[in-house]
Amino acid sequence: MDDKLMLMIPGPTPVPEQVLLALAKHPIGHRSSDFAPIMAEVTQGLKWLHQTQNDLLILAASGTGAMEAGIINFLSPGDRVLVGSNGKFGDRWAQICEVYGLTVDRITAEWGKPLDPEQFRAQLEADTDKQIKAVIVTHSETSTGVLNDLETINRYVKAHGQALIIVDAVTSLGAINVPIDEWGLDVVASGSQKGYMLPPGLGFVAVGAKAWDAYATAKLPRFYLDLGKYRKEVAKNSHPFTPPVNMFFALQVALRMMQKEGLENIFARHQRQTSATRAAMKALNLPLFAPDHAASPAITAIAPVGVDAEQIRSIVKKRFDIAMAGGQDHLKGKIFRVGHLGFVSDRDILTAISALEAALLDLNYDFTPGAGVAAAAKMLTT
Repeated sequence: MDDKLMLMIPGPTPVPEQVLLALAKHPIGHRSSDFAPIMAEVTQGLKWLHQTQNDLLILAASGTGAMEAGIINFLSPGDRVLVGSNGKFGDRWAQICEVYGLTVDRITAEWGKPLDPEQFRAQLEADTDKQIKAVIVTHSETSTGVLNDLETINRYVKAHGQALIIVDAVTSLGAINVPIDEWGLDVVASGSQKGYMLPPGLGFVAVGAKAWDAYATAKLPRFYLDLGKYRKEVAKNSHPFTPPVNMFFALQVALRMMQKEGLENIFARHQRQTSATRAAMKALNLPLFAPDHAASPAITAIAPVGVDAEQIRSIVKKRFDIAMAGGQDHLKGKIFRVGHLGFVSDRDILTAISALEAALLDLNYDFTPGAGVAAAAKMLTT
């Protein structure tokens, strides 16, 4: 059946109808008096969502563009940085740093395991000469379904005194509590196609005072991603370049929806659906790839034994038009991932698990039919 695709991946995520309708409005001039109040409203809404009074800058970019901007605006060639790497995106930030000539020390963990905050503490405490200029951490590592302990790592960065903390919150912002001002996070990047309930196209960077101090002396090349230009223009409710105007219409609607739901309710919904999904997989005898204590609120990764992950995904897509994500890099074919991020309802979780059970029946997998749905339903109603 046409037009029944259901996205259960970590991004792009489902988009509400009223947000899609906002995209269909006729564009307006981005230098016009009509655009300025929209810019003002979405900036304040984003500050609410980020729990910050810091500068909140909007780029026409993906989450990767937001992270690249968050790295290059505050550092100089040769600067030493610590990069946490326990998945595809931690690896990506290390690669970006290397491209720009930074000195990169990777703190690694096996894919599927969380980063060890004590490794950050040891490196930071050993840096008595204060050569470490930044610590870069992926909060929710989407490639593996792991949530890293950002709060503890940040505490060790603060104890260092000199280093900035630069955070990939691409799949945690809008899904789990990230209190930027309370924790004193310096740079936080995210993207529209995740918890914001929007299509791809916008990147967001929150920048604190300590980072702006570093900006004043940073020497890495930048032009389009020069955050100083965005800071200057946002103060006038404007934008330094031509933004995707219709995405701002959509952002305005999405933020109003999120404010109506409330932060605590948003976080509780994501936790409830994460717990339901994980309970279902355990009931279906499907091994979880990430441990319970480090489970991402955005996505659950499953490492099936005795049945092919890609066959599962293929059947679910062909028979039910539900998209689930596969593994990346060396995990391709070894895991599949079920998204529960953004505009996902409890009904969607039950629907996806029902389709998964049907696929497992097709593949003659050994499980008790209905067990997954029952386990999820119990978690969703407690």
